[in-house]
Amino acid sequence: MDRLFAKTPCTGQLPLSIGGMTVREVELGPMTSLSPRKGQGAALAGALGAAHGLDWPGAGRATAAGDARAIWFGHDSVLLTGAAPDAALAGPGVLVDQSDAWTVVRLDGTGAEAVLARLVPVDLRAPGFGPGATARCRIGHMAGSVTRLETGGFLLMVFRSMAQTLLHDLKSAMEAVAARG
Repeated sequence: MDRLFAKTPCTGQLPLSIGGMTVREVELGPMTSLSPRKGQGAALAGALGAAHGLDWPGAGRATAAGDARAIWFGHDSVLLTGAAPDAALAGPGVLVDQSDAWTVVRLDGTGAEAVLARLVPVDLRAPGFGPGATARCRIGHMAGSVTRLETGGFLLMVFRSMAQTLLHDLKSAMEAVAARG
């Protein structure tokens, strides 16, 4: 599928580094919402595993295999990123392309948890929110998703229309954390 936009809302503004913390835009590739048809949850989970090598994540979890990731996105809903959905998923599942709907950034650095503590009403401290943990929650006043990555750092997702607000809020929180350092 062709991308609808040549530029992203973050073009020319990232990476942003403040006080040892860095925000970078992330290109996840295809992003597809997966939901099982009535009574087809196990079949969809099996198809996801067979086609992409991914376990269906439980509530508050994300699974990864290579560049592909399955992120829990709410009751019986998963966001498949980094891989075009295999045709076998369409039988037991409902697939919706989300590729141009989201802005995705990665926050890294020793103050990342402190930055997010200012913006997210969820305790994201390790080990309670360790690698592979994910939450659908507010980021500032925006609906979003936060996932702690296996390699460290956090994957943050908000609707594309909120990209500038996300960058503003992250910059303000990073500056406040750096000032305390």
